[in-house]
Order: sequence, then C-alpha cells, then structure tokens
Amino acid sequence: MLDIKLIREQTDYYKKELGRAGVPEAEIDAVLEADAQRRRLQFELDEMRARRTRESKELGKMTPEARESKRAEMRELGAKISAGERQLSDVEQKFTDLMLGIRNIPREYVPTGAGEADNVVVRSEGEPKKFDFNPLPHWELGEKLEIIDFDRGVKLSGTRFYLLRGLGAQLERALIAWMLDLKREQGYTEIIPPLMVSTETATSTGHLPKNADTMYRDIEEDFWFIPTAEVPLTSMYRDEILDIDQLPLYLTAYTPCFRREKMSAGRDVRGIKRGHQFDKVEMVKIVRPETSDDELKTLVDNAAEICKRLGIAYRVLQLCTADMSFASAATYDIEMWAPGLGEWLEVSSCSNCTDFQMRRANIRYRPQKGGKTEFVHALNGSGLGLPRTLIAVMENYQQADGSIVIPEVLRPYMGGATLIGPK
Repeated sequence: MLDIKLIREQTDYYKKELGRAGVPEAEIDAVLEADAQRRRLQFELDEMRARRTRESKELGKMTPEARESKRAEMRELGAKISAGERQLSDVEQKFTDLMLGIRNIPREYVPTGAGEADNVVVRSEGEPKKFDFNPLPHWELGEKLEIIDFDRGVKLSGTRFYLLRGLGAQLERALIAWMLDLKREQGYTEIIPPLMVSTETATSTGHLPKNADTMYRDIEEDFWFIPTAEVPLTSMYRDEILDIDQLPLYLTAYTPCFRREKMSAGRDVRGIKRGHQFDKVEMVKIVRPETSDDELKTLVDNAAEICKRLGIAYRVLQLCTADMSFASAATYDIEMWAPGLGEWLEVSSCSNCTDFQMRRANIRYRPQKGGKTEFVHALNGSGLGLPRTLIAVMENYQQADGSIVIPEVLRPYMGGATLIGPK
C-alpha cells in the first residue's frame, strides 16, 4: 500500500510515475477524493463529540427546565454522531478498497514500457547449447524414459496435472534439496511455512484482492492456498517492530504452490511448463530502506548462481513498468535456455517491493534506540522455480539416445546416479 500522505503532497509526481505503469489519473483522483471526505467527516465527528463532552459537564449547573431542554439537544446530537460514525465507516471502507487497488510505484530507473516486448536484456551468460541431433522437448523425453506420466496425472486431477516417477521424481527432489543447501550457503534461513494462509496474510503481500481470481480458497475456513512462499515468508513479522540488529533478514522456503492457470487456448498446452500446482524454492529479504536496491542486485546474483552451477545458459531481463507485478517497484527476471522447446524459460523473478507490502503488514524497525519507527523494505525472488528448472536440466543434458545425464552438482542427491536412461 502506498503512503496517502505522500500522494497528497506529491500528487503530480505520483500521477506521472504511476501513469508509467498504466495507472489512470482518475484512480489517484478517486483516492484523494475519498481521503478528503473521510478527513472532513472525521473532523466533523470530533467537533460534535467535543461539544457533547463539553455540554454534558454543564448539565449539573442548569435549572431543571433548562437541563431537560439541553438533554433533548444532546439526544439529537447523539443521533447525528451515530449517523456520522456510520457514514465515516462507509467512507473509510471505500478509501481502503481504493488504496488496496493501486499498485506499487515503480523505481525511477525502471524502463517505461507497454508490455514484455519492452523488457531489457541486461546480461547473458553462457551460449545456448548446440547439439549434433535434434533435441527433444521434455515431454517426449519424460514419456520415453517413463519419468513423467501425463495420463495418470490427468486421470487423478484433470488437465494441467502430471506425475513424476522414479528418477524423475528423484531429480526434482534433488534440485530442491540442492537449491536449499545453496541458499543456506548464501546466508538464508530455511523456513517450512503453512501452505494455507488467512485473508489478512494474503492481503498484506498484495496478492489480495488483486489476484483473488487466480488463487485457490477454502471459503468455509477462510484459508487461501499459497501461490508462492513469498506470502507466508513476507508476513512472518506482521505487526511487529524489528530491532535494527535483526536486519537484514534473509529467508528461504521450499513449498508446493497453487495457482489457477488462466491462459488462452492452445498456449503451452503440452508438457509441464504451466500447471495449477508446482514446486518452488523462494527467497525473501527484509531490509533497511536505504539498502534495498543493492539487496535486489545480490538477490538476482543469488538466483543466477544456480544457473551457473548447473552450467546452463541464462539471461537477466529488467522488466519494464507494464510487465512488473502489482507489488513490485523493480523486477529482474532470470531465464534459462530450453533447447527442446527452443525458448527462454523464466525460472526466477526477483523484485524489490520497497515498503508497499510492509505498510499492509505493518512491519517496521527502529533505526536507533528511542528513535521513530520506519517501515522496512521487502524483496522476493524464486531460487529457483520448478518445473521450469527441471525442464531446462532435462533438455540441456539430453543425449542422442534419449537419455539424460545428471548434472554433477546433483549427483550427491541422486544416490550416485549419473544417468537417466531407458528402462
């Protein structure tokens, strides 16, 4: 959530910068109008309450006749106060809904753009692998090696579901364990969070109400299945004041993630690139505001290190204003090359969300003893996302006979196996 005080004081700046991200000026005007209305109503209520308190103290000094007349006035005033409180409550709710609907303001260094075509490749490492045979897509490799079972996944749950079998399941588990170990090397504390969270928790990270139609929900218990471990990790310290010595906080978690995939017909219909359920290792940083842009650079490096150690070509893109997520102020995507698909696959999206989520979650810190509290900044990124990392490994390490060489860094997690070959 943005700071309404800053929107009031720097209206033209906020309209300009949010306009770069596609926010119409009318949305800012609506927020300011609701803000002015709630402040006016609050002032009027305070005045009436003060009058009631002041005049109540005078009743004992009045004659019986005057006292009765004054009590009638006080009853009328009480009715006006009650009506004003109801009106203020409605306006406060409207103001809150409007504020929750405005995205984060982009950092000034973020390129302005209208869509993904305006994203900028800022660096590339490694050359896309060349083969002396036609590389197969992962779904053909998986079916031939009997490590991906699409038919039984669909039978169990429907489209966009699949099973990993045998060494395929072990390979995904190896990637997860290895990535978590690498995150520990990089200074992250591993967390095993709940996979279901409250409405308040999902709202605090900006996923609600914006993304409600892409999230799964247990309405009876008011639980939301997490679309990413970013949600519980970022909200762990909700309504807390952190000591400056606690910062920075680096957190990581492996979780299954749940999202309604609403894509156009025919897009990514084959394979395991998109699904309603997928695995991911997540990184979250909670840091002092003045360090967050530098922390974003190291977050990207932390994610990219996985690509390097796997020996797979990757590139880093800076997203333009129109392609960033709702809560992000600056985002870099990491894409790995998938030769069977013939495309770059996004395996990580690293974002600086500044204090946008922290205002919603009310997470602050005290810069110095006895000093005024300030909101911390939050960052998040995949480290990395599956199954796309699994796809990249399968397609880059395939052999002419359809077997898959297991990357060296994963072999200790595979019981010493070096190859996934036909049975």
